[in-house]
Amino acid sequence: MQKKRTMFEKLWDKHIVSEPKDQPAIIYIDLHLVHEVTSPQAFEGLRMTGRKVRRPDLTIATVDHNITTDETRTEEIKDEIARKQVETIRDNCKTNDITLFDVWDKEQGIVHVIGPEQGYTQPGMTIVCGDSHTSTHGAFGSLAFGIGTSEVEHVLATQTLRQRKPKTMKVEFKGALQKGVTAKDMVLKLIGQIGTAGGTGYVMEYTGKAIEDLSMEGRMTICNMSIEGGARAGMIAPDKITYDWMKGRNKVPKGDDWIKSIKEWDLLKTDDGAVYDSYIEVDCENLEPFVSWGTNPSQVLPISSSIPSPDDYDQVIESQSCANALAYMGLNPGTKIEDIKLDRVFIGSCTNARITDLRSAAKIVEGKKVNSNVRAQIMPGSTITKIQAEKEGLDEIFKASGFEWRESGCSMCLGMNPDIIAPGERCASTSNRNFEGRQGKGGRTHLVSPEMAAAAAIEGHFVDVREW
Repeated sequence: MQKKRTMFEKLWDKHIVSEPKDQPAIIYIDLHLVHEVTSPQAFEGLRMTGRKVRRPDLTIATVDHNITTDETRTEEIKDEIARKQVETIRDNCKTNDITLFDVWDKEQGIVHVIGPEQGYTQPGMTIVCGDSHTSTHGAFGSLAFGIGTSEVEHVLATQTLRQRKPKTMKVEFKGALQKGVTAKDMVLKLIGQIGTAGGTGYVMEYTGKAIEDLSMEGRMTICNMSIEGGARAGMIAPDKITYDWMKGRNKVPKGDDWIKSIKEWDLLKTDDGAVYDSYIEVDCENLEPFVSWGTNPSQVLPISSSIPSPDDYDQVIESQSCANALAYMGLNPGTKIEDIKLDRVFIGSCTNARITDLRSAAKIVEGKKVNSNVRAQIMPGSTITKIQAEKEGLDEIFKASGFEWRESGCSMCLGMNPDIIAPGERCASTSNRNFEGRQGKGGRTHLVSPEMAAAAAIEGHFVDVREW
């Protein structure tokens, strides 16, 4: 009798090229995503060894990390390192016949937005990129994870990768979400529950009613932040919601091939009776909107809570971590989260800058004005998303409210381009990381959903969107 397998095990087994005893397996890679920051040394390594890109047709590239999102984006980049990285990826892609979505292309955008958006991302694939949030693509039932620069070179040269087999973890989100609670709140709750290392060594498979009810954008948000819980990857089984979202996109199979593909993809789901190495349960029935208060994604609390004290923790390490976070964030124990005032609001990133995210934020701000003490910005995840939002009139809603409507890119998610916050500024961000200096040296980041960020921009402080 054939062993019952999890979805991860099915994908792993299908992609094994070789599995030497007591050594990492060699697995085949179906899609390799490339951006300007982690690829220059990899291409240089190929040149030094006289190797070529083995499958340029399975490699796509974009510029997203270093570029600005204002009207100067097509001009020469002022920062020398950033300019060199962008120029280098242009040269490397031209030399190796790799498709590049450059800053002036309508298909340009954040690498983890354009892959699904254009239909490159499909169920059953192995997908890698020199970027930790490659886990995003697991929302389609693919095995997707970030890799280092030396591994980028290995994939470019061989279309394979050496990997030790991870363990499996089932994460079940039980119950249905209440009004105003989102996928972002689900994943922040999970990370707060297990910590930033709780998923180390595992591929997480997300299940449960709350997952089944999510849109594809919501599922991508969940998988995107798998890495923040320490996991190697996150996955969600494909279903009708997946197929409806994918159908008709540029690179997706058409006609009879589409019907055939769906039949194959349906077989990916975990077999009844398959055994996972670990199990986590998250209650969604009473879930509230979440806000991060500290300097890592596990330091989160529901909107109804107050800032903790170092004295609240039994472990010395946790107590010290709390004290350090409070000092950096400029917060006092006992302060209500709703009383935290803001300087900046950023709606963007590969976590929450898709069209449904923008629609949700627009509903919150329509007919209202951004607080006079807040600078609020919208950075769409791709140029295609930006164009779609403008067709729907979302840009006019945002601009009328006082938001800045910008171009696509990673932008303020990370301090690698001009879109940064100043030292001491406090920002409500829809991105994925809140480490010290993540959005700029000395900047203070609070992770929230697009709805929570939008409402905070209007009020000037955090509010409970369930009461909005």
